[in-house]
Amino acid sequence: MKEDIITDNIFFIRGEKVMFDSDLALLYGVTTRRLNGQVRRNIKRFPKDFMFQLTNKEFRILKSQNATSSGEDGEQYHMYLQSTEL
Repeated sequence: MKEDIITDNIFFIRGEKVMFDSDLALLYGVTTRRLNGQVRRNIKRFPKDFMFQLTNKEFRILKSQNATSSGEDGEQYHMYLQSTEL
């Protein structure tokens, strides 16, 4: 995957560089459900602040900026912290 495709999917939220779980799953070639399941099953391997869920307000702001794909109502979006190095 090209570096510019990765950087286009990194957002700055809550003072951190983050990626949507769906974008990260695509990068690794797995489903979003599989990625989140693996993280939950191995949560002790990750820092406590590795993942967070967007608030409704944060989601609306990102969606209004055309930064997200259209999702179903009630769909949850998780954000994963990204290293400052690519």
